[in-house]
Amino acid sequence: MKRFSIGVRLTLWYVAIFAVGEIVFGAGMWFILRANLFDIVDDGVENQIEDVKTFLATQKKDATIAKLQEEFAEIYGIEHSGDFLALYSEDGEVVYQSAFLRAHPAMLLPPSKISDRIYRRRRAEGRHFRFIFQKLNVNGHNFTIEMGAPSDDAIDTLHQFRNYLLMFAPLLLLVAAGVGYWMSRRALSPVDALVSTAREIGGANLSSRLQELETGDELQRLSDTLNEMLDRIETAFQRVTQFTADASHELRTPVSLIRTEAELALRRSRAEVEYKESFRHILLEAERTTSLIEQLLALARADSGREELHIQPVDLRSVMSSVADGWRQVSTMQNLQFTTSISDQSTFVLGDESLLRRLADILLDNAFKYTPAPGSVHLSLEQHAENAVITVQDSGVGIAEEDQQKIFERFYRVDKARSRAQGGTGLGLAIAQWIVTQHRGSITVESRRGEGASFRVELPLTAMPVQNPLVV
Repeated sequence: MKRFSIGVRLTLWYVAIFAVGEIVFGAGMWFILRANLFDIVDDGVENQIEDVKTFLATQKKDATIAKLQEEFAEIYGIEHSGDFLALYSEDGEVVYQSAFLRAHPAMLLPPSKISDRIYRRRRAEGRHFRFIFQKLNVNGHNFTIEMGAPSDDAIDTLHQFRNYLLMFAPLLLLVAAGVGYWMSRRALSPVDALVSTAREIGGANLSSRLQELETGDELQRLSDTLNEMLDRIETAFQRVTQFTADASHELRTPVSLIRTEAELALRRSRAEVEYKESFRHILLEAERTTSLIEQLLALARADSGREELHIQPVDLRSVMSSVADGWRQVSTMQNLQFTTSISDQSTFVLGDESLLRRLADILLDNAFKYTPAPGSVHLSLEQHAENAVITVQDSGVGIAEEDQQKIFERFYRVDKARSRAQGGTGLGLAIAQWIVTQHRGSITVESRRGEGASFRVELPLTAMPVQNPLVV
């Protein structure tokens, strides 16, 4: 079943609420008007009852029923106020009863049974009446009075009011429906503009943005939020596109070299030494390709959030010492001076030990690659305030200031020719930055061209884990 649009649904809700409001208001006003009109009629009847009570009070206390009948017949028989009057003695004997009430008796209870004032509506001879039944105590005698008055005007007014309600309510409802639909369309018109723009945005024009609204309401917040989301999507899309293009380029080069070397080796018969040299070149490129693929997979897992971190307290002093031992032989082979300055006290951080080792290896590998012999590389570990600080400093070629903001980008290499010769892929520092970010730390670089570089990593310290005592 096809669902109505939001505008139509809002209009239907608006009309329904307005209709309920009309019904409640109309019914309430009708009952209020009815009560007020009947109060006016009842006030007139009550005044007439007071007149009867006053007339009784003027009679003698020992007046007989016959005398009272004579007096009431003389006074009320000719007055208009007696047209709907009946008066009964305490014994139920009729003192006075108008011709109308004799023709249309209305006493519901015996006079002796009436204690409180009773209001009744009656319809007789095509007319509407309001009657009051009440007990009167005058001059020590109890009487029961039945007094009424026509209520045709009140009933006619109520009927007219009801007819006006039934006539104008549907018209107002139609007007309300039209106004409600117009208001809903006007309120939701920015949504149509957002939808129209959103449908035009695709992979080829991710730089387009939704219309900026100035409504100051939820729609403006929605538009701003969607534009912020598009900014993030565009950035991620560009990174994926750039990543794919760079990865393809980086993989194409070693594959081309391997293919070329193999074709040259197979083109003619060669000596064993030449074949070994070709195989050595092929193996070297295969190793570079394997390293590149592993780095690409690591970054892909990191981007997708599938890289699992085993977070636990790690002693950086032990980690850095172990890493430094592995690089001492490399420094000897490359004729470089490698020194360390590692704090004697335990330095614990919350992290993944394998990733922290990898971080140190990346920084040291970068320093050794770009430091020509006879140069120096220095690794230090210190504690500053609430942070553990790892510093890798070298005396190598340095990094120009304009390149320092880009070296953490994927596949960025300051000197592509030199990096290629040394086996660099431009991914190491990007991975290092990701590792530092995952450990809630920061990484910075200070360098000048020709004066070496200094990489500084700060990681938040944690308390030393409590060792379980041995049970003897």
